[in-house]
Amino acid sequence: MQEAYGRIRSSVTTTFQTAPTLPTPAQLSTARSSLPSSTAITYLTSHGPQATLNHLLTDIAPGLNGQNRSSRYWGFVTGGTLPIAEVADNLVSAYDQNVSVHLPGQTIVTEVEDAALKMLVELLGLGNAEDWEGRTLTTGATASNVLGLGCGREGVVGAKLARLSSSSSASPEHEGVGELGLLNACLKARIMDIQVLTSMGHSSLSKAASIVGLGRASVKELPHSADQPWRLDLDAVEKELQREGVASIIAVSAGEVNTGRFATTGLEDMQRLRSIADRHGAWIHVDGAFGIFARLLPQTEEFAQLHQYAAGLELADSITVDGHKLLNVPYDLGIFFTRKASTLTNVCKNPNAAYLPSGGGTSDIQSPLDVGIENSRRFRALPVYTVLMSEGRDGITEMLTRMVCLARRIAAVVKESEDYILLPDEASLEDTHIIVLFRAKDDELNKVLVDTINTSCKWYVGGTKWRGQTAVRLAVANWRVDVEVDLAMVKSSLAMIAQNHRRNSR
Repeated sequence: MQEAYGRIRSSVTTTFQTAPTLPTPAQLSTARSSLPSSTAITYLTSHGPQATLNHLLTDIAPGLNGQNRSSRYWGFVTGGTLPIAEVADNLVSAYDQNVSVHLPGQTIVTEVEDAALKMLVELLGLGNAEDWEGRTLTTGATASNVLGLGCGREGVVGAKLARLSSSSSASPEHEGVGELGLLNACLKARIMDIQVLTSMGHSSLSKAASIVGLGRASVKELPHSADQPWRLDLDAVEKELQREGVASIIAVSAGEVNTGRFATTGLEDMQRLRSIADRHGAWIHVDGAFGIFARLLPQTEEFAQLHQYAAGLELADSITVDGHKLLNVPYDLGIFFTRKASTLTNVCKNPNAAYLPSGGGTSDIQSPLDVGIENSRRFRALPVYTVLMSEGRDGITEMLTRMVCLARRIAAVVKESEDYILLPDEASLEDTHIIVLFRAKDDELNKVLVDTINTSCKWYVGGTKWRGQTAVRLAVANWRVDVEVDLAMVKSSLAMIAQNHRRNSR
């Protein structure tokens, strides 16, 4: 059995694998046909550990893509898993901790999580951990955006309730949406609508708006211009905040998922946004899933533009970060910060059943079930803690620097090519973070470019649209990046694809 487990481990997690292997049609067909049929007499019959393990090795594993094993898997924004993070994740499964209640007399899990979250605040340059009392881990940016809009909803409605209470003879009103419900709280606060103001917000923002009761229609796009739709129009934001009877949450993309660009251009933008939000009682939520990591790049002229774009994000009321992207810890790992622990508790408070103790001692660590979406969750903090301890600030910065350098050099190859166009129009290399967007100049080649790249099994990219046209979206996010080797492969592959297309078009 030990030998069999060793084989599946080496099959799934080859240490150095450069090609982002995709299953062949035959492998996918075999994997699908091996799945149990509800009409078979063996359905739900015990097959035993050895036969099941052979099934995993022979049928299932070949039907999985090799994104974690390659520096060249550039679809989505999918980071790999650092080997030390994989070890930690195996410990998580082995010890199978229930991270729900702070029980310092029984387990250290909540203290490890708290230590990891405090380290992340410092790593990302967000100030002191005390500035972000509300700290928790989630499954990813979607869950973090649910928390962001939930806290934003609590914040803007609660602030209005508090103002109304202080201006009347009634005792101060401490109840908010989490206690009263959205409809009742808005009626008491004299709020007719809650809107979410953004620019090219991630699709999960609309999903989150639906989940927290605001509705997808509450998300309002305020692009700076047709040429820079990812930028937030601050004048339009200020105008929207003046609407009577409407409460607002401002969602800042850092960076936008299709282009990697930032909604704000620097510290002055964020300072102005903070000022107008404070005047009108609005909430600022930053979706920093991967863009916030630009703050970790070296403080050199080479990365000055990115540092400028990412400046001021610490002025937000809430922030999301994705660990399973650039931090290279396993799926699923999202990080959420907000200013006040009470805001997060008002949204997520879990009225304790008798069997759920409230913790112990005088520690300021809150029970995770009172500050997160899930009551039941894995000890997902351990891989984060492990990477922070193993790599430190310098190691993480070095890893991120390689990612950005490769993305920029690929962008330069595209920009200098006679066969391809770097997007958005007039894109600057200094603006490039980890995402490269481009298309083929030849429309016929452009239609098949993504598939041609991916079926080569040398590299993998995502397909997208830009201004209604098909485009290639490449997102560098894996710790295995080798700038020179990976760049040479991309350069030769793009040249060969264009050459073959011209020859076949004659």
